[in-house]
Order: sequence, then C-alpha cells, then structure tokens
Amino acid sequence: MMNATTGRGRPGRGRVRAAAAALCLLAAALTAAASGGSPAEALTPPVALTADDLSTWQTNGIVWSMAGSDAGVVYTGGTFSTVRPPGAAAGTSEQPAVNFAAFDAATGAPTGCSLSFTLSSGTATVRALVLSPDQKTLYVGGQFGSVSGVGVSNIAAIDTATCTPRQDFKVAVSATVRALAVTADTVYLGGDFNSVAGQTRKKFAAVTTGAALKPWKADADEVGRAVELTPDGKHVLLGGNFFTVNGTTSHALAVVDATTGAVTKSYPAGFIPDTSTVQDLTTDATGFYTANEGTGGGVFDGRIALNLSNFEQRWRDTCLGATQAVLVHKGVLYSGSHAHDCATMGEFPNQPRKHLLAQSVDDPALLPWFPDTNDGIGEPVGPRVMTQTDKGGRHYLWVGGEFTTVNGVAQQGLTRFADGPDTGAPWVPNVSLSTVAAGKVEVNWQTSFDTDDGDLTYRIYRDGASTPVYTTTARSMFWDRPQLRWTDTDVAAGETHSYRISASDGTNTSAKSAAVSATVASAAQKYPAKVLADGASLYWRYDDPATFAGDTGGVRDNGFVRNSPTRLLTPAAVAGPSTAIGLNGSNQYVYSNKRHPQPTTFSVETWIRTTTAKGGKIIGFGSLTMQNSTQYDKHVYMRDDGRLVFGVKSGSARTITTPTAYNNGAWHHVVATQGTGGMALYVDGKLSASTTLYTGNEKYDGYWRVGGDNLNGWPSRPTSDFFAGQIDETAVYPTALSSAQVSAHYALRTAG
Repeated sequence: MMNATTGRGRPGRGRVRAAAAALCLLAAALTAAASGGSPAEALTPPVALTADDLSTWQTNGIVWSMAGSDAGVVYTGGTFSTVRPPGAAAGTSEQPAVNFAAFDAATGAPTGCSLSFTLSSGTATVRALVLSPDQKTLYVGGQFGSVSGVGVSNIAAIDTATCTPRQDFKVAVSATVRALAVTADTVYLGGDFNSVAGQTRKKFAAVTTGAALKPWKADADEVGRAVELTPDGKHVLLGGNFFTVNGTTSHALAVVDATTGAVTKSYPAGFIPDTSTVQDLTTDATGFYTANEGTGGGVFDGRIALNLSNFEQRWRDTCLGATQAVLVHKGVLYSGSHAHDCATMGEFPNQPRKHLLAQSVDDPALLPWFPDTNDGIGEPVGPRVMTQTDKGGRHYLWVGGEFTTVNGVAQQGLTRFADGPDTGAPWVPNVSLSTVAAGKVEVNWQTSFDTDDGDLTYRIYRDGASTPVYTTTARSMFWDRPQLRWTDTDVAAGETHSYRISASDGTNTSAKSAAVSATVASAAQKYPAKVLADGASLYWRYDDPATFAGDTGGVRDNGFVRNSPTRLLTPAAVAGPSTAIGLNGSNQYVYSNKRHPQPTTFSVETWIRTTTAKGGKIIGFGSLTMQNSTQYDKHVYMRDDGRLVFGVKSGSARTITTPTAYNNGAWHHVVATQGTGGMALYVDGKLSASTTLYTGNEKYDGYWRVGGDNLNGWPSRPTSDFFAGQIDETAVYPTALSSAQVSAHYALRTAG
C-alpha cells in the first residue's frame, strides 16, 4: 500500500496548512473559554471538504498509488490499461493508459503526460509514486521491467517537465517496491525485496537521487508497505507486516534514524496485534498517523495517532474494516477503508460498509463527512490511496482504489472531492404527530442526514404558511438520528392542523416533508396516558406515515423502520385515533435509535395479531441493528404452534412459555417482565407463565428490536426469526410492571 508521501505530493505546504489550522483552533478555544463556551466544542475542526464527488475520468482497473503536484497535476499508478471519461461505461470511449495516468486536479481530465509501465512476463503494476521536493522528478515504484520501452527494475525516475524516464536513474531492486519517500538527496523505498543494487537490503533501503545505494539499513523480516519522513527530516517512519527491524522487535511500525537506519523507537508486541499490519502513514506538524488492516480474530483495523515529540500514542480508534489510506488536511484526518463496525468507540454498530471517514487529528470521534464508494473489484476493499493538491484557489482530495461506484453512481478507480461548493441537501425529515394530551399537538420528527454536515437547522411550517412557526438546530449522524419534538399549544380542541418540516445545512435546504395532519383532542387518551404515567422509557404507537417509529415518551427514542413494513393499519389494538404496523415475517423490523446498556430490571409490552404458523421474534434486545445480532436475549418470541416464549440469557438460555397459542387472528396484549422477583409473562392482562429462579440477564450494550432478530440456539426455535403479523403500542419500561399495572393497561384497550 502507498505511503504518506506518495499520497501527499507537497509535504512542506501541507504542514504549513496543518499548523495554520492548529493556530485557528487554538484561537477558537480561547475565544470560547472567554465567552463561557465549551473549549472541547471549539476544538472540533470543521470538515474542510464537501462529500459531493466531482466529475472525474475513470480507470478500468485498480489505482494503487497517487502523487499531487504543486502545478495541480495528479499522477496515478496501479493495475489498469485504459482510462475513460466520467459517465462512460466500461469498455467504451477508452484510451490507453498502461498502469499510469496523469490528470488535471481541477478538471479531472487527463493531461498530455502518458507513460507505459510493463513487465516481460506476469502482471505489471505501479504501487508507489512520490515527487521530489523541487517537483522536477516523479519517482515510481512497483513491479515492472520497463517504462515506455526504457529498461528498469521495479523503480524509475520520471522527468516531470518532459514526462520521460530519466536515463541516469537506474538501480536494480529484486522485487516489488510498495512505498517511497524522498528528500533533496535521498530516496527511501519499502517493499518485498531483499536486495538493491546487488547488495542485501531487506524490505527497506535508501538510494541517492542519482541511484547510488546508500549504507542506510533498516532490514525487516516481512514486507514493507509504508515509508514516511518526519517533518524535521531526522527520522523515517516505517510500516508493514514486519516483526523485527535491524533485529529489534517491533511489529508493523517502527521509527528509524534517517541517516543510519538505526531503530529510534520500537513498538512492543501487542501495540499493534500480530494479526494486523500498517498499510499507510502520514504526518502533519505535530503527529503521524497509521492506517491498519488485520485478519482473523483480535484484529486492529482502525487508525492510530501518535505524537512526533516522543513517538507515543495520542489516540486510536477501534473501528473494524481494513484501513488502507490516511491523509491530513486542515486538521482533519481523512481515511479510506471498508469500516463496518465502530461500536466499540461509541459510533455506528456492525452494518453495511462505509468507505470514507474523517476524524480530528486530536480526537478519534468520527466527523460528519460520509461520501461513499463500494468495495469494487480485487480483494475487495474499496479506496486504496489518497492525495491532496490545490489548483485555482481550491483544495482537491483525490481518492483511488478498486471501487466501481461513488455515492451510488457508476465510477471506477478514481474520484475527487473539493472544498466547495456544497450542493447536497439534507434528507427530507420524517414527521409524526401526537395528540395524546388534550389541547395540544406534539410534532415529532426524526433528524435528517447530510453527508457532510452534522448540525442541521429545522423549520416547522403550519397549515401551509410560508413562515415557520418554529426553528431549531440539532446534530445527527447516519447511525444516530435523534427524535426532536415541538409542542404546538396555540391550538384548540377540535381544530385540525397540518405540519411540514424542512432541514437545512446552511447552504442547501431539503424539500418540505409531506403535510401531516391531526385533530386536537379535547381529553387525554386514556390508554397512552396510562402507559406514560407508568414510566415507559420507549413508546412506539406506530401512528407515523413516515419511515420511522416516533417515540411518544419523554426519552424520544425513535425507531428505524427497516424494509418498508405496512403502515397505518386499522383497526388498531386500542381504541382512539391509532393505527398499527404490519410485518412480512421475512425481513421487516424496527430498531431503536439509542444504544442502551444492559437493562437489569425491565418490562416489554406490545400488542400482536397474527395467524402465522412459522412463529418469529416479537420484541427483544440485540447487539446489532442492520444485521442479525450476535448477542440477543430479553426477548419474546412465538413458536410455530403459536405459544409465546419469554427468554433471557442467565448462564444459558432461560425461558418461560405460555400454555396457550395466540396465533388466532385476534389482538393480544403481551407483557414480559424481569426484576428481583424473577421473570413473568402476561397475556391479555393475566399472568400466563412465571419463575422466581432467574433475576439476571446477559450483559452487553444493545438496541430494542421489534419484529425480528436472531433466535439461533433458543428452545423451540420457530421456522422464522421474523414475525408475520401486526404489532401495535410497543413500550419498554425500566421497571418490572406489577400485575395490577398490566391488568389496568389491558382494561383500557377500549377506552382510547
């Protein structure tokens, strides 16, 4: 994988920008402190780039390496044979580009620089590109034997003025060169090789800019994948698969002297797990950053930030998903990976992959920048390399890899982003109304998502007016879209009012949501009022026309609705202005927005109606959201014969089961509780099964899920893990409801 210098192009100017950004952030912190604001908030850097991809030419294969020049040229190398215009399908409008192409940073179109990197037998590839400090020479590494007919051996130097191979730079490298870094007089290389210029050099070496082998030695036992110079030029940062450097134990990462190669800083076993490697390195004025990839159990796939002052760790994230590339721009660390699980650091749980992320250089928390690619061809991973350069007063981030789509549109191998203009509007808000209380309308909505803005402004419009009646700002990410609420008290009983909401990132505003109407109640609805009075911490009534489940309770833990279940079904389970949700028994379910710690005492309550003979999970607690959970208990499920089971993990699966079936097509009220008195399962207001033996359950953070999740290993596992039928009035409580409370809820079913 490419090193940081490979992806940087202009290391000097990049460090100046980072230092300036740091000064700006410090000034912001001081200003915030003086005004009583939060220094932590002030120190969070803005994401400098939009998530809108720009029109860019494509390759027909994998881009492994990049270098951006001061002149606004982006050099790319990899394993490909042609390039084609944006929008062109594979195999159409192609022009030759044998493992190398150069592009205008501002237009995304090819320049006149054309070279061909080939191998007499086997597949040639360009794995490393780096520009000399004076920009006059482009050094190229990889697996190739000639450059446009000129014989070389896995490394070459290109005169950038003429786009021709330098005949005075020839040195034999015995195997693939994967990483390069350069000073005014030295070229450092890393890769698979064990000899350079006929002398032993294991995985890392240094030659002069005139191609003479230097005495510098940093011999490693496994592949070298990344080489980066510290800003002061005194040290070289090494990354790869290795376990020793010059005989010193240091796995995957080491710091060596730039003159001798002697180990300055080693990293002991476990700092990076044996199952993980360093694929890329980058630096700024005060730190350096690693991209890590692992395989097998106990892997580390995320990023590490380390201080240049002492080479010790500043922070690390624990996202899973094979990080391949890192780049710093204006205080933000951008990365390419296929991240799929960042739950261990408080971010998104295991789900479909995200390939481009951003973080502050000072904090591993993810920033709101989420353009995306697919995995593409090859291994596959997606993005493989990044570079940044400027042209015409704009900053451009180029990304290369094996992807074949960008932001959902066909685009192969290459894409780019800039610092503006931002053209993407936030998603249209999902809106729900509640008239549980008399004399008011509660307007609830699920916060929207914007690919490059976390803080969005919402405006509520009533009865078709052009002026909003309420405006507020809130933060959201794609996995965390909190429910917001505004209560309209300027209404009277019997009146009907409609509401629409828009979301804005400050530049772009979404369309207004579809109008949602409600009639103001003259008296409180008795059933929901009782549920709320008894302390429900989550209460989904399924009266929402939009694709979320609004939480009527005070915690506002709204639900994400998956795979389009049927909405607004009537008759509902309880009287009054209420509807139910219908689930297909195969892939439809609802999960909570909030991730909860283990509930040691709890109640779950819901209404069901079904005739299924395949059973399914009705409600439960699980570790994942967009996939079947790997930890799952605290659930109620229906067996194939229609009987209900309430189960928790307490050493092993502990269950109680109803003696009667409830798949007769009628509405049934189901409540399961666990507390100091054990487990109880109520149906239609009466105790149906109980035990005092089990007062504990499995400890893990998780989400409440309704309609389906994993049931593997549970007694009398039904044919389907997903419930086919209707569900209504789901509530979760942080207490064990009493039998009197349960009976009272059931008795109010006809009272509205």
